[in-house]
Amino acid sequence: MRTDELDYELPEVLIAQEPVEPRDSSRLLVCSRDADSLSEKLFRDLPDLLEPGDVLVTNQARVMPARLFGYKYPSGARIEVFLLEQLPACSPGKPRYKALLRRRRRLEPGDSIVFPESALTATVIESHDAIGEDIVELGGVKDVQGEIEKIGDIPLPPYIKEYRGDVEKYQTVFARITGSVAAPTAGLHFTEELLNDLKNIGIETVHGHLRVGWGTFSPIRTENIEDHNLHAEVGELTQDAADRLNEIRSKGGRIVAVGTTMTRLLETSVDKNGKFHSFQGPTDLYITPGYQFKAVDVLLTNFHLPKTSLLALVSAFLGTKVTLAAYRFAVERKFRFYSFGDAMLIT
Repeated sequence: MRTDELDYELPEVLIAQEPVEPRDSSRLLVCSRDADSLSEKLFRDLPDLLEPGDVLVTNQARVMPARLFGYKYPSGARIEVFLLEQLPACSPGKPRYKALLRRRRRLEPGDSIVFPESALTATVIESHDAIGEDIVELGGVKDVQGEIEKIGDIPLPPYIKEYRGDVEKYQTVFARITGSVAAPTAGLHFTEELLNDLKNIGIETVHGHLRVGWGTFSPIRTENIEDHNLHAEVGELTQDAADRLNEIRSKGGRIVAVGTTMTRLLETSVDKNGKFHSFQGPTDLYITPGYQFKAVDVLLTNFHLPKTSLLALVSAFLGTKVTLAAYRFAVERKFRFYSFGDAMLIT
């Protein structure tokens, strides 16, 4: 499939720069795969749109304060360290990260970065200007992760340029496990009150975890989508969660994936017969049109960037023609797009 088939026109004014309040007052575009129908609702109408016995599968990923601002030692050149992913098999107390080092001049292995009002230090292990990803080793303090939480800033997507509000609004109510550099945005619309309403009509929630990486925003740069390499993301579905999903499915309940992240985790955790199994580790499952879904019955998702793997996944679930028609409808009706924007429910 050609990548340009996943393109669409979006006026910049429709890119949401801040969340709505309350969260569940966002708009919801409801799409039926069987009837190819579209209708407008509010997110708080979700209890009327799902069925007793359904189960929501949500992502417990929490966005880490991955942006650290420091200076090269001893020159004082300003450097932003954007932590992307912790690497395995590091020395205790000295974790290594893939990172983006934003600077004016090249850094060399062995260069040190210090941070104001903190004993935390970063040592450049590898510097790769050509590909943009470097490797740094953090140290200087006993509790490195705690220090990152103390001095770091939450990264917002590059298309959110004007937001100056509470960055906790970029965390979902499910957020528990720190390590993501972006929020699983389909979950941003939920409130505790809405979850209680869903529970009261027999819709429960099961949690998974997929660490959202910066590659989630990366466009497909190849001519054909099949030639794109998807970054692996680390996730987990516990045995208890898998057992519960199998029990719900055996009783006729539908599996409702809250977001493309949980869709990938669930489809990674299911076998060819539709049975869920525990999973822990990286997944690079790349879902494109033609993929046969075995785990997910209903998809709840935000509107995604053109020519991305996320839009390819939605097109695989809904069909490319219908997906692009839904996006054109959303543009015409002035829905809000991307992370702080509105949502789609695909049944």
